[in-house]
Amino acid sequence: MNTTSERAAREALVETMREMGASGLNRGTSGNVSLRFGSAMLVSPSAVPPAELTPDLVAKMDLDDETGAWTGPRPPSTEWRFHRDILRARGEVNAVVHTHSPYVTVLAILRREIPAVHYMIAGFGGSTIRCSDYATFGTEALSRAALSALEGRNGCLLANHGSITVAPTPARALWLAVELETLAFQYHQALLAGEPVILSDEAIAEAAAKFADYGRR
Repeated sequence: MNTTSERAAREALVETMREMGASGLNRGTSGNVSLRFGSAMLVSPSAVPPAELTPDLVAKMDLDDETGAWTGPRPPSTEWRFHRDILRARGEVNAVVHTHSPYVTVLAILRREIPAVHYMIAGFGGSTIRCSDYATFGTEALSRAALSALEGRNGCLLANHGSITVAPTPARALWLAVELETLAFQYHQALLAGEPVILSDEAIAEAAAKFADYGRR
């Protein structure tokens, strides 16, 4: 993200938020997005519907700041803390997408991790998509829980809450969010129909080898 202008980064964040709404991943003002920009983080503002979001409304925060200070006309998302902490901890990550998409949230309420029911799970860095422990939204405890569930992964469920996906670009983080909702739907439907057959670690490893250049970049 350092090679683009701040205006372009803000526009990319706005476009990602709008795509999340258009795709049905979020409704109303739920969900949020952050992008790394140099030593700072750009993050969607709190309680602004995607249709009303403009680049100038995006909040900016120093990644090294511990106070939660921000610049902009609107305060950042209440979930700014886990966005900041993920960007701090994962140097390869430049974009974080958080959704309350329907089937992801159903499984998060059940506190079920998603096993290897489909080879697309390989795009998330392992043979499971974990569900984090529960913690109140916006808290340091939720940030810790999210970081733990994301260890070695590009996505996770947040217990009784929603999901997080991470990637080098907002386009790929959004693609992963769509794929995660699709996997959650497939797993949920399979559970209703019977006992899902879980793919082996070897099968997932073979699929993972083909994912290096697959999906949105």
